[in-house]
Amino acid sequence: MAQRNTWQRDRVREALAAAPGFVSAQSLYATLRDDNTGIGLATVYRTLSGLAAKGDADSLQSPEGESLYRACISPGHHHHLICRSCGLAVEIAADDVEEWAHRTAAQHGFSEAEHIVDIFGLCGACAQARASERVAQ
Repeated sequence: MAQRNTWQRDRVREALAAAPGFVSAQSLYATLRDDNTGIGLATVYRTLSGLAAKGDADSLQSPEGESLYRACISPGHHHHLICRSCGLAVEIAADDVEEWAHRTAAQHGFSEAEHIVDIFGLCGACAQARASERVAQ
């Protein structure tokens, strides 16, 4: 069933595009609530799910298992480096991962293999800030 465009869905899309990195539905809802939009949490979840299904948003699971979303920059399949501290996300090419995934699937008799690879760590700025905190202690 196709979702029709509404001002609420447009506003969720705008808020997602303005977010600095991957955000949870709860976080995006809090932003919209703080802006007094009157948009409900269920609308945020439905819109994010629809955007991810259409490829208009990237979706991933955080290390804690929470679904996170970001307005999609690159069309098609891609991977990310994601800062655990500030949420900065960098899209990366991963040709070696692609080759490994298809080769491994074929070795085990699988076809039409799909995979998700996202790498979580600390970006340079957050790593430097953490190092400065340790020195100050």
